[in-house]
Amino acid sequence: MNMPLHQAIRVARHVVTQKLRGRKKYPFIMELEPILACNLKCGGCGKIQHPAHILKQRMPVEQAVAAVEESGAPMVSIAGGEPLMHPQIDTMVNELVKRKKYVFLCTNAVLLRKKIDKLDLKPSKYFAFTIHIDGLRERHDAAVAKEGVFDEAVAAIRELQRRGFRVTTNTTVFNTDTPQSVIDVLDYLNDELKIDSLMLSPAYAYEKAPDQEHFLGVHETRELFRKAFAGGNRKRWRLVHSPLFLDFLEGKVDFECTAWGVPLYTLFGWQRPCYLMGDGYATTYRELVEETEWEKYGRGRDPRCANCMAHCGYEPTSVLATMSSLKESIRAARET
Repeated sequence: MNMPLHQAIRVARHVVTQKLRGRKKYPFIMELEPILACNLKCGGCGKIQHPAHILKQRMPVEQAVAAVEESGAPMVSIAGGEPLMHPQIDTMVNELVKRKKYVFLCTNAVLLRKKIDKLDLKPSKYFAFTIHIDGLRERHDAAVAKEGVFDEAVAAIRELQRRGFRVTTNTTVFNTDTPQSVIDVLDYLNDELKIDSLMLSPAYAYEKAPDQEHFLGVHETRELFRKAFAGGNRKRWRLVHSPLFLDFLEGKVDFECTAWGVPLYTLFGWQRPCYLMGDGYATTYRELVEETEWEKYGRGRDPRCANCMAHCGYEPTSVLATMSSLKESIRAARET
């Protein structure tokens, strides 16, 4: 698990504190969507299928910060849409860093080099850019439906590294991928670009995504990752995931979804039940946790969950399982 030690300790302390307080549901990392507009139209994304008046909205900084503080999550992933299109994104990041939240600013990087000198952002152990990379040049550009995006993202990564920023990547895997295509992109990110940490997730079948043909099933996912991780690759790559989550992707273990572990706050409020499914919204985080019928969701309960193996639902489960086992805790510590 390639996570900085100070961050891993913070997360562990957070979990222990919640248990001591008797809380059964609490966030590990919070997803924040202060904007839904984007400068790309990716076929697998269901986030931009909103009317124009919604896409024009921008969440005020004060509202975003208040939501993060309300949740109590130690980590925040700022997504969208494309958050670099938010006119106060640097102010939002700085306010959260000031509160010692670990902030990951997710971006497709198309605007990064144009905006970096205008953004009041500085390297910090509490801040990282997360660049979306779905494959090497041809594969990535096809995924985002625009040529040249891969090269621009790579150029932006190199510039961020030159400036001293921590850079992570997020790679979504579809059924058009092969074990070798996964190996190729992770080798490139790990060895050539020397990304600080890599994140993986099987694509989730967004109901409103334009492309409904290329989402992975559970069996396909397990076969793909079992072959991609063979030969010691998963230990060589700087993957941010817990060992148990990687076991889950390979089908060595199975988990139930812990959707409440990664709550989403968006322009409409707290989204039920998770980042990937929108079954209404709660006004407060407490309302989300206490009034959402969590038992209705998950594989075998809701048909929409049948093929989901996304990290936002299952990584929290793997963390809880890790911390409940001395053996797994030692194993995770050795790989941190």
